[in-house]
Amino acid sequence: MDIVLRAVLIVVSIIATRELLVRIRKSRMQIEDSVFWVLLAFLCILLALFPRVLYFFTDLLNMRSPANLLFMFMIALLLYKCFQMSMHISVLEERIRTLAQDQALEKLAEEEQMAAEKKAPAGAAAAERAAAAKVPEVSE
Repeated sequence: MDIVLRAVLIVVSIIATRELLVRIRKSRMQIEDSVFWVLLAFLCILLALFPRVLYFFTDLLNMRSPANLLFMFMIALLLYKCFQMSMHISVLEERIRTLAQDQALEKLAEEEQMAAEKKAPAGAAAAERAAAAKVPEVSE
């Protein structure tokens, strides 16, 4: 593996890890989401420090260049992460839709109750409130 590619991998991985840690500290990123990126950065550092592993898999898969294998591997990982995030977004959209429907139903019920109270005669509503407020006497 070219020394320039190795240096770029190490530098980018260190910068990415530092940025992730800053975002976690500022609570802008959840720890569960950042684990994937920290592991990916760690893997890049390992591949840059021990390129013979990449050469072994390049020969095993009969590829021309370790860089090609590295790029193919990274693209596959990012596609996996994209699919995983799409699934997570789908679940969140379903939850949002359900919450919005529940809130709309609650608002409709509240409006219907207010409309029913307005239609009821004033005397009947007052009698209902008085009956609800009465406390039964306790006999000794």
